[in-house]
Amino acid sequence: MKTSTSSLPNFSLLLLLLVAISLPSIQADDDLVDQICRKTPFYDLCISTLRSNSNTTNSDVKGLASVMADILLANATDTLNYIQAQINQTSDPQMERALAYCAELYIPVVKYNLPQAIDALSKGQFEFASDGLSDAAKQADACEKNFSGSMKSPLTDRNKLLHSLSDVAVAIVKILLKG
Repeated sequence: MKTSTSSLPNFSLLLLLLVAISLPSIQADDDLVDQICRKTPFYDLCISTLRSNSNTTNSDVKGLASVMADILLANATDTLNYIQAQINQTSDPQMERALAYCAELYIPVVKYNLPQAIDALSKGQFEFASDGLSDAAKQADACEKNFSGSMKSPLTDRNKLLHSLSDVAVAIVKILLKG
């Protein structure tokens, strides 16, 4: 097959035009993520979390809130699974009780609170969504406080991350509440 040399410049021009058109939207997405994350209590966590997720491309504020809520649910689910594994591995009855208490706190967050908050968010019920998202932080704090004295929590880092993700998600939803 014979290739026309005159079509190559046209193809290159078309490719360049497509790249040039797509760059402003990529920049706008990054700008929105940056603007939103600056209004949250944990800018670096917000930026790294949202920019690492492909679902934020072309998202509006509601979309960013949904992505963060989904990430919060995934994190809470992972933490609950970790707690359950720790319960199965420990031979210390006091540690087992403390972990079981944490599991009791995390189960409703994973099964009800966060899924309902995500559903409320999708329906524009931002106040209800905010309440459900903030509950995750409260339960993580209650779990952490359950460990006392010489008993060190094996969940400290996970509880802190969950609390911080919850704070970021709530801050984004509050932007939606302000309209």
